[in-house]
Amino acid sequence: MTDDEYMQIALAEAEAAARRGEVPVGAVLVDAAGDVVARSGNAPIALDDPTAHAEVLAIRDACYHAGNYRLSELTLYVTLEPCTMCVGAISNARIARVVYGASDPKGGAVESGVQFFAQPSCHHRPKVIGGVRAADAAALLKSFFKARRKR
Repeated sequence: MTDDEYMQIALAEAEAAARRGEVPVGAVLVDAAGDVVARSGNAPIALDDPTAHAEVLAIRDACYHAGNYRLSELTLYVTLEPCTMCVGAISNARIARVVYGASDPKGGAVESGVQFFAQPSCHHRPKVIGGVRAADAAALLKSFFKARRKR
């Protein structure tokens, strides 16, 4: 499968999160063989947990099933540029590659904000590709927040 195809799976997770009333962000972890090992959408509201971002939930699930807190062979696909908390988890899990959709100038921490992976104190820097299916991810977020403002 291609990056676009894996991002489509992440977008499906984001759409499911939106249907649950969560901010529509989805994440998928894929191993070197191309198998999806974990997938999640945002769930801070449902779980009463501010750390329940899609990336963190997918990382937790993959670590649990791997029996290891290191995910050095995996690629993370996420629909929105990860925040500072999530890039910290990505770095600590030693994820090999991160592919994200829409940029997040307000909350992102890869190319925006603190640019975590560029900091000298960052212990692990994954390969990063941004902008995959960015228009689709951005449209989903805009639609979600537009509907919220109408209430």
